[in-house]
Amino acid sequence: MNDHTTISPTPEAAAAWWRFPLLWMVMAGPAIVVAASFLTLWLAVRTPDPVIEPDYSRRGIEIDRAPADKKLLPALAGRNHAATPDSDVPAPRR
Repeated sequence: MNDHTTISPTPEAAAAWWRFPLLWMVMAGPAIVVAASFLTLWLAVRTPDPVIEPDYSRRGIEIDRAPADKKLLPALAGRNHAATPDSDVPAPRR
């Protein structure tokens, strides 16, 4: 009596790992993320952010204080007077 029986491997167990489509689907997510991160790095290095002037805040305040020309009214006030003659356009509120 021989108690040693040989178990032959099933075809699925003997197949190579790269032959399973589910494995490729699982690996595709992280691979896409890695590729997208390299693309983002390339874009960041290729097009750096513009340098902002140190006195940008002061210049913005000066622009706000300047009297507004009638032709440069904000959209909310200007859109209602698009067809109104310049002489009838009210002065901007302060």
